[in-house]
Amino acid sequence: QVQLVESGGGLVQPGGSLRLSCAASGFTFRTYAMSWYRQSPGKERELVATISSGGNTYYADSVKGRFTISRTNVKNTVYLQMNSMKHEDTAVYFCNATVGGMGYWGKGTLVTVAS
Repeated sequence: QVQLVESGGGLVQPGGSLRLSCAASGFTFRTYAMSWYRQSPGKERELVATISSGGNTYYADSVKGRFTISRTNVKNTVYLQMNSMKHEDTAVYFCNATVGGMGYWGKGTLVTVAS
């Protein structure tokens, strides 16, 4: 079955950096787009970044120029490099894949940006 496992969250100071990882299994990873979403308390889950099977990327305006999504197909892993982090980046970050018309989610990893 499809499994997505996020890691790498934690506490970071404003202006700092963090790299999230999402290990995928149960599907042919290299043929699917992968996305990162985030959800802050009291807010709806929002799309942060997407990377296609071919490596094309999309970013939300709020993270453009600061975050970078990448993938390593040999490791079935997608990454989110987060730089110049801000308080408003505090959220639970989720990995997502749509496989066979169904959306799959990891359990999320908490990122807290605080002094």
